[in-house]
Amino acid sequence: MSITYHDLMQVDLAKLGTAVSDWKKAVDNLKQLETDARDGLKKKADRARWEGVNAGVTREFVGKTAKEIADLRVEANGIYQVLDDAHRELEALQKSVRTLTTEAKGKGYTVRDNGDGTVSVDAHVMPGTSPKDDKNLEERQRYADSITGKIGHANDIDVSTKLALSRTHGNDLYNAGHAKYDSLNDAQVERALELAKKRETMTDRELAELNRLLRYNGREKDGEFATEFFQGLGGPRQTLEFYGAMSIDGTGEDASKTRLAGVQDLQKYMGHALANATDPYTPQSLKGDRQHLPSWWGAEFRKLGTQEIEWERGMMSRPYGYQVLGGLLRYGNYDPAFLTPIAEHVTQLHQDDPHRFLANKPAGSDDGYGFNPSGKLGTGNDPLNSVLEALGHSPEAAEQFFTQAPTAYNEDGTIKSGEKTDFKSYLDLFTNKDFEWTIDTNSNNVLADEEATKKALNFGPDALGHALEAATTGRPYDSDTADPSVKHSQAQAKLVHDIVEKFAANPDLLTHNMNGDLEEEKTGPLYALRDSLGHISADYMGDFQRTMYLEGPDSKVFPVSGAAANLDPGNAQRFLGLVGQDPDAYSAITAAQQAYTANVVHNFLDAEGKDLSPEDSARVGDLVAPGAAIAGIMSNSRADAIYDYHTASNKEYNDAVADNAKWVNRIVGLGTSAIPAPFSVVGEPVNWLAEDVTESVVKSVEQDTTDKAEHDAGKEYSDGRTAAVRSSQAAVTSYFAHHDGIDADTRDAIVRAVRTKAGLSHTDGAQWHSSGDGT
Repeated sequence: MSITYHDLMQVDLAKLGTAVSDWKKAVDNLKQLETDARDGLKKKADRARWEGVNAGVTREFVGKTAKEIADLRVEANGIYQVLDDAHRELEALQKSVRTLTTEAKGKGYTVRDNGDGTVSVDAHVMPGTSPKDDKNLEERQRYADSITGKIGHANDIDVSTKLALSRTHGNDLYNAGHAKYDSLNDAQVERALELAKKRETMTDRELAELNRLLRYNGREKDGEFATEFFQGLGGPRQTLEFYGAMSIDGTGEDASKTRLAGVQDLQKYMGHALANATDPYTPQSLKGDRQHLPSWWGAEFRKLGTQEIEWERGMMSRPYGYQVLGGLLRYGNYDPAFLTPIAEHVTQLHQDDPHRFLANKPAGSDDGYGFNPSGKLGTGNDPLNSVLEALGHSPEAAEQFFTQAPTAYNEDGTIKSGEKTDFKSYLDLFTNKDFEWTIDTNSNNVLADEEATKKALNFGPDALGHALEAATTGRPYDSDTADPSVKHSQAQAKLVHDIVEKFAANPDLLTHNMNGDLEEEKTGPLYALRDSLGHISADYMGDFQRTMYLEGPDSKVFPVSGAAANLDPGNAQRFLGLVGQDPDAYSAITAAQQAYTANVVHNFLDAEGKDLSPEDSARVGDLVAPGAAIAGIMSNSRADAIYDYHTASNKEYNDAVADNAKWVNRIVGLGTSAIPAPFSVVGEPVNWLAEDVTESVVKSVEQDTTDKAEHDAGKEYSDGRTAAVRSSQAAVTSYFAHHDGIDADTRDAIVRAVRTKAGLSHTDGAQWHSSGDGT
């Protein structure tokens, strides 16, 4: 029976602590007894000159007795070590769950035990309220998921401890010294390897057990479990053989849904464990050392990357090492020393022959069959997509990959001494019009299905966008946490400058056209990464606002996060216009723009305080101008996408806003220090300002529309202009609503100036013709 929430909250772990102390005493006493028996009784027996029965029986009896005492000490020590680890980890989990429960209750929530190892976190809601109207739903779900995960970890410790104790004891009343464990981790690794050796013959229940062990132990900070697990598999080749066999077994046509779900979990948990095991900077373990795989594992993976891997003799279809490894790399934050050389090697192999890894693509297989059971962005035949996804989860490696000079590699993954690549940077390589992206799917009819082909061709560019997000922002592309300590480095800011410059000069790379009114326009090969470029723009909103009206690079009024990107105004305008044609990018930019503008306005009003006068109204108006100009660019882009390119609808733009409310929290939180360590998950509003801005963003996105006749006539985007004016006005009125002491005349003058300036600047942005269509 699994541990429940009630079990973990109420259990008295002091009793387990007492048992740990008792076993520690038993170990110490047995150690002394073992010393006495070995150095006293046995030595005397060995030296004795016995004859007859004493020589044959007594000496042997004494020797067996001494050995049995030693075995008892080993068994007792194993029990002590297992219980000590279990007690320490359960105490930490119990404390964490109690803390989360207290936090949840402090917010008016109730933690409900579901009785099956999971919890629900409830709040009082009015009858008839829909989930969409429940503003706290996401936050409550995060509490529920976090508590449930810790209960699951406690259950893993409980199950592992029971198994370890039974093996240590051996269920033999008359014999001691069976399994020897120096920690609970040893027992968990032993069991994981025991299961892994069964490979495809593992039952679904056994696979679930292996996944449980990997899930709760593979990412432990000291890396001990992860390292010992991969070492126990035998090495890089054996790791590839094991994962290759399991992924194919779970994605075959005969595989059940349960089996597929099992290998999907295995891909995820093994990937995270491999990232942990190959990280040389893991914290010091309890053993006093750092646990990680030696650096030669990376070199060996590169060597195996272009070799065929066989896990059964006489296999008809033998994948390359990189195809198998790629499935694992899609999960986990990898150290640059391990991942960057692999990513460089794979990219250069692809450049040399884009189809080298597709030649052995299995014919007649289901599209879900392959080394990427998750099914996200391909089936895993092309490792380029896999390493780009890996970089998307590994910010440090991604930054190094895109900002440092490329290293040339040989076929076997070794460095080409003294040679250089024929391209200056990987950004240059991927944005080269001649770069060939492949169709990473096993579907036989993909080429006959135009839509399926287009979708498959977007897998690579989509993954490239994820990698660029990580490289420029310093966090995994799909992370929902906000870390105020992460600032843009010089290298990251320079990369953003280069990205803006690259796409502003080559808009045809991003153009997406459905043969609307602009039939001569071709769809660009990289349009699928526009959403990622929108996220990058949102993260660098200070840099984009600075450049709208040529604000100085050292501006304190329009601050940036870390190093400045120093964007060219014309390039920035064209870039935003191109990117804003994607609904998700438009929404991210809009949310970040309004949040940043609100921060700037509130910081100024805070600084001036009660000394404000009507004469300051122009100064406040100037603060909303850059954001309003960006809003104008977004209005233009939205209209172009809907009416010229026919690639989106107003509904898609309106729906996208819900997914990008996190940008409000991220920008407002970092600007107001509302996000404390250990860094909040970005979801629900972090304070009243974030709540006000979030509401303003939703309203402005819904209002930012224009009809076909207005667009054809080249008229102003009146509704979008009104939305920009209202959102800018809200930035000041929300401040006044929460701060007293500013007289009515001053408030009225400031609001009036803000409305006027926002309207003019929106018109500026909308008429800059920045979307690249030339209309």
